[in-house]
Amino acid sequence: MSKFEKVKEEVFERDIPDGNYGDIILPKRSTKYSEGYDFYSILDFTLNPGERKVIPTGIKCMMEDNEYLAIYIRSILGFKYNIRMCNQVGIIDKEYYGNKENDGHIMVALKNDGDKVLEIKKGDRFVQGIFTPYFITDDDMAIGDRIGGIGSTNGDEKDE
Repeated sequence: MSKFEKVKEEVFERDIPDGNYGDIILPKRSTKYSEGYDFYSILDFTLNPGERKVIPTGIKCMMEDNEYLAIYIRSILGFKYNIRMCNQVGIIDKEYYGNKENDGHIMVALKNDGDKVLEIKKGDRFVQGIFTPYFITDDDMAIGDRIGGIGSTNGDEKDE
């Protein structure tokens, strides 16, 4: 089953001390043919030209096997303000859900590459998530486990 949930309240309070847990709106589609589930901001924030911010969502996501959640900036923010996600597309793995370190709290890093100030108010839609199936090779031998948040799978690579 694929579904969105609020992160645990203690995680929310640690990550968003100025937020209100009751203000979390679970992502939803706007129309019956929308692929993307809109994420709603739980805080007011401003993103000035050239500025980068990490925006907490208060959301975690449960997924099926062989599925991931792709997070994209909403089209209007890219077209009108030249807002970018710092990693271009956020990839949320199934095993990120319930992570010991942060309960699978989805965070979004945004950068304003435009020349206009972006103001987002609590309740505004700002990114969207699309559930995406993936396939593995017949000879896949992956056995590693996620041990933390972003960049924390236990492969041989070193984060730089």
